[in-house]
Amino acid sequence: MKNKLFLLFLAISQLTFAQSTRITDNNSIGWLNYMGTFKLDSKISLHTEFQWRRDEWIKDKQQNLLRLGINYQIDPKVQLRVGYALAETYSYGDIPINGFGKDFTEHRMYEMVTLTDKIKMVELSHRFMLEQRWVGRYSTANLTKEDEYLFSNRFRYMFRAQVPLKGETIGNQTPYLAIYDEILIGFGNNVNENIFDQNRFGLLLGYKFNNAFRLEAGYINQILQLGRELNGRNVIQHNNGFIINTIFNFDLQNKSKIISKS
Repeated sequence: MKNKLFLLFLAISQLTFAQSTRITDNNSIGWLNYMGTFKLDSKISLHTEFQWRRDEWIKDKQQNLLRLGINYQIDPKVQLRVGYALAETYSYGDIPINGFGKDFTEHRMYEMVTLTDKIKMVELSHRFMLEQRWVGRYSTANLTKEDEYLFSNRFRYMFRAQVPLKGETIGNQTPYLAIYDEILIGFGNNVNENIFDQNRFGLLLGYKFNNAFRLEAGYINQILQLGRELNGRNVIQHNNGFIINTIFNFDLQNKSKIISKS
């Protein structure tokens, strides 16, 4: 009995110690996103994306993200993408990501594989992404522009499931419910504190108007660990808020056929 009490006390002590070594920063966020795909032929398409991420719901800046890519459709269930992303992260929250409280720029190259499947009414997708990141930083506090770019790697995995709220499939003029979770893991040199970088969870209500346009809105939770410590303690952001996605699909293949015939 004494041994069991000792083990229980030890477990509680370790949990309390782990919690005491962390600082929590809570923020209210709003993300407004555009995603557009331009289909060139049966295999190749262009991906365009812009995310306008805000803090204090929509009042303050959090981050702007531009992402471009080239898709290659191996078969209906497997898509490859390579591309470039540009992120501008601002000083937000009580504890800014940058140690000097400054905005910073990040350049990324990325490679991605998306696998899709369907089980009865449920559409599933698995997204695997590798990112090579060049994150701007300041060597001194008096600088107004980054003078160094730190290289790091990151792996991302996202699982998403969506189901129609009317009928058996998500066709035109169909509402649907979607849920997803994504984990982001840093690896290699210069990872520092955030081997665990982020986790994102979303619950969305969507509507497919037609093959060219879908709209999604709902709840997002972002847990983010800063890559630095503050007074020897890890800093964890808990960001909760809303997300709105506008998703466009443009079939340029059909347009080119019409032009060639005319």
